[in-house]
Amino acid sequence: MPPDSPLSFDPRDAIAAKRDGGRLSAEAIARFVSGAASGELADDQVAALLMAVFLRGLDPGELLAWTRAMLDSGERLAWSPEGGPLVDKHSTGGIGDKASLPLAPALAACGARVPMISGRGLGHTGGTLDKLEAIEGLRTGLGAGEHGRCLATAGWFIAAQTERLVPADRRLYALRDRIAAVESIPLIASSILSKKLAEGLDALVLDVKFGSGAFLPEVERGRRLAATMVELAGGFGLEARALLTNMQRPLGRAIGHALEVEESLECLGGAGPLDLRELVCRLGGELLESTGLAAPGSGAARLARALDDGSARERFERGVAAQGARPGALGRLPRSRSVEVLRARRSGFLGCGDLRLLGRAVLELGGGRRSSAERIDFAVGLRLLVDPGQELRAGEPLLEIHHQAGRGLEAARQAIETGLPIGDRPPRFEPLVLERLTAAGVPQAPGLDSPSGPFAP
Repeated sequence: MPPDSPLSFDPRDAIAAKRDGGRLSAEAIARFVSGAASGELADDQVAALLMAVFLRGLDPGELLAWTRAMLDSGERLAWSPEGGPLVDKHSTGGIGDKASLPLAPALAACGARVPMISGRGLGHTGGTLDKLEAIEGLRTGLGAGEHGRCLATAGWFIAAQTERLVPADRRLYALRDRIAAVESIPLIASSILSKKLAEGLDALVLDVKFGSGAFLPEVERGRRLAATMVELAGGFGLEARALLTNMQRPLGRAIGHALEVEESLECLGGAGPLDLRELVCRLGGELLESTGLAAPGSGAARLARALDDGSARERFERGVAAQGARPGALGRLPRSRSVEVLRARRSGFLGCGDLRLLGRAVLELGGGRRSSAERIDFAVGLRLLVDPGQELRAGEPLLEIHHQAGRGLEAARQAIETGLPIGDRPPRFEPLVLERLTAAGVPQAPGLDSPSGPFAP
């Protein structure tokens, strides 16, 4: 067997070392990830090391080596040197999070290039690719040469991960899901950063959410993930900034694929919900400033002008056309057969309980998937008619349920009533952006490689 074969070392040694709290060498990590990507290592061996990492964590050197091995498992995207800086954004996702749709074309209108590799929804959050595919004819599975053509045409694209881009991630994530080891901060960070590094970026902004509608609800865990990713990106020479943002309440008022595209179009026209506009401008402003496209402190205002003057909307239309959208598709987004208005059951103040229940409501209506094989009904969803925290009178319209002939309607009603409680006092929400993290602002040692540091499980 060749000395550099993934099987020329005994994977049980690596499993035992990490199980016992030891440190893995860069060579052992490289061979393990390579063997996982190629299929030469058995599922039980890969799963065993993933669980050991879930329980024991990775120190900064291990995480850097793990991410490098993930990155080296596949191809890297390459772009023409001509044009603006290459930037991207990653969000950990949440209820109503459609910020990528207006953000990418708005950045392009400001002179950046945005090669965004995105994902699909699974569980309680919707995926950016699924939302875009609500537009008739639009393709997110771009072939060879199409990524560069879209960048040249519109300055942005949002597309699915290719088979050759970080292939190790697909197997590792699938196994993490099967063994309940998804919520590991070092494994999340390496999964996200390896794909973003493969895009050949100049700058990255991370939208790390907290609250009941987020993947990691606890503020402290969100903060640790943000700090980990910012430092990890810096280890590869990529400038990254992170915003810790609020998912104690939905982003905007629309929840559901076509409804969220409609709300994104409102944002692209300088209107729509103020929280969506603020988040888009804050995220975009970080990227414009970090790449020199805007002076320090002026990035958000520059991004807002692109939304207001029509240039962001024009870039969006150009981009969706480049990805195959049929002429006039934005004017005929899918519509549900029926809309029911849910009214306030009592007088009081609209609060937000477990926002995952709103995602569950959309799932019951047919607007989500329980497995990757399920098809999505793009037309169904929810639209809030009032803002969280607003005072209501009994019987006042609260929310629209867009459904197809009653499918899942009763289950959706029950989920909504629990997810949006009405209380006697105004609820208290944290600010939309709780913290901003940069490499210079992330706490360093002591504790960086200890169980309490940002690289801990």
